[in-house]
Amino acid sequence: MPTYRDEAVILRTHKLGEADRIVTMLSRRHGKIRAVAKGVRRTSSKFGSRLEPFMVADVQLYQGRTLDIVQQAESLGSYGSDIAAHYDRFTSANAMVETADRLSDSEATPEQYLLLVGGLRALSRGEHSPRSILDSYLLRVMALSGWAPSLGDCARCAAPGPHQHFVGQLGGAVCPNCAPAGSPKVAERTLSLLRSLMAGEWDVIDAAPHVDNAAASGLVAAYAQWHLERGIRSLAHLVADHPREGAR
Repeated sequence: MPTYRDEAVILRTHKLGEADRIVTMLSRRHGKIRAVAKGVRRTSSKFGSRLEPFMVADVQLYQGRTLDIVQQAESLGSYGSDIAAHYDRFTSANAMVETADRLSDSEATPEQYLLLVGGLRALSRGEHSPRSILDSYLLRVMALSGWAPSLGDCARCAAPGPHQHFVGQLGGAVCPNCAPAGSPKVAERTLSLLRSLMAGEWDVIDAAPHVDNAAASGLVAAYAQWHLERGIRSLAHLVADHPREGAR
């Protein structure tokens, strides 16, 4: 059985036996990998701390029949401690890795890996509001997975926008003729903010009023959870009305 090497971000871990862990990671070239890290729960382990959630590592693995075996791990990005020290960063990061775990498989693209690493790096540095980083990640990873929301023309009939309704079940913005009865209207500035989140226009996002960010977050969460079919459990722990870091 061959060995191979790849860059990977750690999504989650599970205890195995008395000293081992099963590590689920999203790699750059091999998609999602589940591997056994032997002895990492012992205090003498040389690389246990490099295989914790939110960490990015250069890993060497031995290809096994069911689970691969981690042979080496060198740190590429130590984001875990800076993220865990802030509740809003921590909950946003958990929602990101949970989504990545749900969306990725062995055929996951390098773009999915790079998007997640970039989001975790931004969270660890406190570059923007944690919820905005999460919202941008969710929109962009959904687009990479083939579920890009329509934010201009009608998602059902392609009637030119802008439109005043956003219905996640129908694919995003919809015209009055396609909107189900009772669909709430969405302000154009909220849809404009969604477009900025999709494009990563952080000067616009950072300057947006908190009420617009909150409205956009609600739409993003509803859209992502509908298409993932099961709720993103970590979203329930997010602080719903948290101010931007540095604005307290």
